[in-house]
Amino acid sequence: MEELNLMQRIAVWAIPVLFAITVHETAHGWMALRLGDPTAKMLGRLTLNPIRHIDPLGTIVVPAAMLFLGGFLFGWAKPVPITWENLRQPKRDMAWVAAAGPLSNLVMALLWALFARLGMAIGEASGDLAMYMMYTGVAGIFINTILMLLNLLPLPPLDGSRVVSALLPGPLSYRYGLLEPYGLPILILLLITGLLGKVLWPLVMLVVMGYASVAGLSEDAFLFLLFTLLQ
Repeated sequence: MEELNLMQRIAVWAIPVLFAITVHETAHGWMALRLGDPTAKMLGRLTLNPIRHIDPLGTIVVPAAMLFLGGFLFGWAKPVPITWENLRQPKRDMAWVAAAGPLSNLVMALLWALFARLGMAIGEASGDLAMYMMYTGVAGIFINTILMLLNLLPLPPLDGSRVVSALLPGPLSYRYGLLEPYGLPILILLLITGLLGKVLWPLVMLVVMGYASVAGLSEDAFLFLLFTLLQ
């Protein structure tokens, strides 16, 4: 699997991307339930079934198109509905609900690192299966790290902005929230101009190299697998 065709790349990326996005949303709903809001559970969104979270455009079309074009993988799921009035302490609790998403990506990246390590452990006996596990583990580490760091940016409506909003005094928090309608256009502009990559890429590499050590991969081996997937 050293040279991957399009179908092999889709087979490797599909599960990590799908679950990175859907588990992220489920984590928001789970935390909201813990803090008093059952909205996600009542609407059947407190589930790991990806079908309940899929946004046809953001979960399928956009990631597939960017993979086909060899671009930066990007996508989203349907946001889990949160009724902030149900939360016990709405302002504080919204920060915890927001933080749950990136935290889930942190944990999933660790699990994918262990999956890749298992692939290395069975490598000599399993051949192609081991290579698939290593490639998929690297993909899982990479996409979860990107989603974690991207969502931690303090740009409304990303998760990081919810945490910042909770820390700001009331009037400043309100003014900060007024940026939300412009958040997605700003994010797309940063992506198109390359500024987003310049900010995130060093952080992504720093974090994924930590996960590479957990996976038992050298820096060179990890980068080889990753850039093979991104070609």
